[in-house]
Amino acid sequence: MQTSINFLEMIGGGKIPEVLVGTWLVMGILLIFGLLARRSLAAASDPVVPDDSITLRSVAETIVEWADGFVYEVTQLHHYRQFVPFFGTLFLFILLANFLGLVPGMEPPTADSDLTFALGTICFVYYIYQGMKANGVLGYLRTYLGPMIAIAPLMLMIEIADNLFRPFSLGVRLYANMFADHMVLGIFTGLTKLFVPLAFLTLGSIVCIIQAMVFMILSMAYVRLAVEHEH
Repeated sequence: MQTSINFLEMIGGGKIPEVLVGTWLVMGILLIFGLLARRSLAAASDPVVPDDSITLRSVAETIVEWADGFVYEVTQLHHYRQFVPFFGTLFLFILLANFLGLVPGMEPPTADSDLTFALGTICFVYYIYQGMKANGVLGYLRTYLGPMIAIAPLMLMIEIADNLFRPFSLGVRLYANMFADHMVLGIFTGLTKLFVPLAFLTLGSIVCIIQAMVFMILSMAYVRLAVEHEH
């Protein structure tokens, strides 16, 4: 029986969990890309004038411009630009981690619940921090009590349950979709030949992009609710 090669397991020597190896690999790629893009921008004769052709600098600027516009469209906040670095990085990390599963011999780190729940927890802490930063600690906590004192105990329990469920739902959604996508891709790639796997790779690429965007959109929605929480 032929066994498939897992490069992440080989890199870790069987002692380091594959999700950690994949996560470090994605982080390394993004760090290198960021440093090279920054150096390319610094080396430009006029940073304001865009490059005529497709270069590393133009790709980086396009990503930043898209992230800037997308964060504004979803949050509709006047001070939205302070959130762009976080959500842009979050999107790129998840997207690259998802795409790693399309490489033969690789496993997507996002197909491991440990990573997806960690990402959900990070977003959970981030939007609570932003809510407290915008409204003050007491002002933010007061939003958990609802509009009337009479229903404050009930609203408090509902709000706590709702907020605690958010990182769990973020993690489960990303994990389940990427795990299923990678399994389907692996099965059909092994059973079929050239052209059919290409079709599933195309569908897999679409799933990778959609899941990264869904995670990003929901996280931004939580930040907006925390910053402009009204009852």
